[in-house]
Amino acid sequence: MFNLRTSLPALSVLLALCGCHTAPPAASTPQQRAQALAEQRAQLETGREQMERVPPPSKNLYMAIHTFESWENPYLTVQANMLELHVTLADANTTPIGAGGMMRPVGARRQVLNISMDKLGEAMTAIPQTSWPYGRVVAIEEAHNTPRSAEPAVRRNLEVAVRSLNDLGIEVYDLSEGSLR
Repeated sequence: MFNLRTSLPALSVLLALCGCHTAPPAASTPQQRAQALAEQRAQLETGREQMERVPPPSKNLYMAIHTFESWENPYLTVQANMLELHVTLADANTTPIGAGGMMRPVGARRQVLNISMDKLGEAMTAIPQTSWPYGRVVAIEEAHNTPRSAEPAVRRNLEVAVRSLNDLGIEVYDLSEGSLR
């Protein structure tokens, strides 16, 4: 028979042993912290080198664009718990005949990827160079219809995303405001 008085201590010990684990500290000694920081710097430097293959941004190509439907470079939609990366792949057919028509629609070349915040650098460096017609510039927007309770998280993620992109040497263009971040 189940007795709450005698089972409660056993239950708390069981929970302590099985269910309530915390993550081990990432780097407990100064040497481990220094090594982790050096690895982060090396990854950032590698990402910058990969992004340097993409030409610098050309403002005369993208400053006149004010809608995401017309935007051809990658763009990000920032949400509370993830990022949506929108990429338009280059048209494999290089002739102008039928471009954008029924046989070669632009929408068929658009890809939407859901990525976590910590994978942003990897995702940006994996985008083919042909998907950057304006150079190293990314448009960014906050998710539409965000609940009020999630707005602070979206703003924090937006700031983190802009900082990460700038660290990679990528300009960030806010289409809604028509300004660089």
